Amino acid sequence: MNWIYWLTGILAVLLFIYLLYALFNAEDVA
Repeated sequence: MNWIYWLTGILAVLLFIYLLYALFNAEDVA
């Protein structure tokens, strides 16, 4: 069941990076 922790950790990091990317590129979207 150790892969669940790996999967959730990777998804959390990817989500965090995506939020930072969206935050820094908010000027282009809006």
